[in-house]
Amino acid sequence: QVTLVESGGVSVQSGGSLRLSCAASGYAVSRLRMGWFRQAPGKEREGIASVNTVGSTLYADSVKGRFTISRDYGKNTLYLQMNSLKPEDTAMYHCAAGAGKGLFLLLTPDEYNFWGQGTQVSVSS
Repeated sequence: QVTLVESGGVSVQSGGSLRLSCAASGYAVSRLRMGWFRQAPGKEREGIASVNTVGSTLYADSVKGRFTISRDYGKNTLYLQMNSLKPEDTAMYHCAAGAGKGLFLLLTPDEYNFWGQGTQVSVSS
């Protein structure tokens, strides 16, 4: 069983930066396919960043060039560095881990087995 706990979500102004953290327990993040998702009120959950077991990454067009997904193996933690934030980035952000398909890069929620409770990011104009 993998347990994920997100933190770092706050309210910021447009153009600002944030780093979200996702502390994992129960399994090494280096051996998991992991991703970040977000869900705004009234909208479907959106996959925004994925990292596979060999460190390759994939980003949604909406965040490409502004967000960076990374892992710290020593802390067993996944990160999402968010720069140049926009009001449309306002959402609940979740990290997720997928068992199997380790080399795949996937932004589909159904492909992930374990989820954190989420952390809220609000960006004001």
